[in-house]
Amino acid sequence: MADHLEHAAEDAARGRRRAMEAFAAADPAALAAAWTRLAGDTQAAMLRGPEAGLVMLRGRIGGGGAPFNLGEASVARASVRLATGEVGHAMVLGRDLDHARLAALFDAGWQRPDWREAIEADVIVPALAAQAEADRKAAEETEATRVDFFTMVRGDD
Repeated sequence: MADHLEHAAEDAARGRRRAMEAFAAADPAALAAAWTRLAGDTQAAMLRGPEAGLVMLRGRIGGGGAPFNLGEASVARASVRLATGEVGHAMVLGRDLDHARLAALFDAGWQRPDWREAIEADVIVPALAAQAEADRKAAEETEATRVDFFTMVRGDD
């Protein structure tokens, strides 16, 4: 029984991470339109922000070596509480404060079982599909400029 509850909690956490990634990647105008359709005049209180700041990006040498500071990136973050009690958080790359607010609203809304299916269909699936298409195009453009280096062996002189 405890094992079943642990797996259910892991699945819920994995689903929420997937949803939060989609909200951060989604077009802010599409998020605003979807929120109007889904939530209408649902009340929400801002708990934090939205505010802009910087985060340090870290990398690892060789994929598993010592960590190093790669540089900084601008981010916007927000936390909200819906009138029904759900709390949502968001952090998005860039300085778009409204995008962070909308992403936090959708994170809170996704936690409502009665809204989850609509959010999946109207926001998450299209956002993840658009992100996959953008990744595919970037990979194609990168592949088009790839240079294959090879060594020609000269005969013994």
